Amino acid sequence: MSPFHDDELSIDVSLARRLVDRAFPEYTGHELTPARDSGSSNALFRLGDDLLVRMPRQPGGGETIDKEARWLPFVGSHVTASVPTILGVGEPDLGYPERWAITRWLDGASATPPVPGVGTHAPLGFARGLARFVMELRAMSVPPEAADDETLRWYRGRPLGTLDDDFREAAAECRKLDLTIDIDEALRVWDRAVAASPAADERNCWFHGDLLAENLLVDDAGRLAGVLDFGGLGIGNPTVDLIVAWEVLDEEGRREFRRALDVDDATWTASRGWALLIALITFPYYGASMPRRCADRLAMAQAVISAA
Repeated sequence: MSPFHDDELSIDVSLARRLVDRAFPEYTGHELTPARDSGSSNALFRLGDDLLVRMPRQPGGGETIDKEARWLPFVGSHVTASVPTILGVGEPDLGYPERWAITRWLDGASATPPVPGVGTHAPLGFARGLARFVMELRAMSVPPEAADDETLRWYRGRPLGTLDDDFREAAAECRKLDLTIDIDEALRVWDRAVAASPAADERNCWFHGDLLAENLLVDDAGRLAGVLDFGGLGIGNPTVDLIVAWEVLDEEGRREFRRALDVDDATWTASRGWALLIALITFPYYGASMPRRCADRLAMAQAVISAA
């Protein structure tokens, strides 16, 4: 399998087959094949018709498997959209050093950014479904064990200003690339976003953390059907989840999404900064290995910069 990271673990179909057969012999008769779309955090394999094997690509990645195994049942009981069901977690074995998981396969087509003049999915229904998911996440209680779980605290729930150096470094790297993005304008949008974001924030809300096209499934009618990959699940300021509006919704859809969530001007401005940050850190790292991801992030950055 093509590597995405310098510290990529060695993973192939043979290893996945042997791990499954040793840890879960009840699935020995299920055919195992590489999934058509494999993520950057986990190598993915179809197991039979209705199961999926997820194997972390990097050392330490098993921590997110454990986080999902602990918190996805809680999330799944509070949201309307389908989320993965973890059926089992495998231990390190056969030289593979991380914990890995078997989940149920979720049906649906991958979401895509809007095409100007063509529209996207079912714009208003899709936007409302996304808003509902975000609201349901934010409405979830934070039990004491979640408040004490350090895996739920990471940079995407922190104030935007704490990431100023990271953004400027990414912008400098992107100047060296052949991108159709006005980096100077991106920096101006970023500065406005940081100014709009609180310098300190005690908000304690759940957020997905990576609410982007590749982690969204739509049904045949173009409505939100499922949400994938909760490795970025966190607690803190949930503004980062608004980036989904800038990548997968057109202007009409963004208006409906914002209205449904009752997002104020300052928070909406801050969401533009988050979207640009996520886009600009993608291009230098995944430019050669994940062209589709980069194309999606390019659409997101262009939507942010062109917004009034």
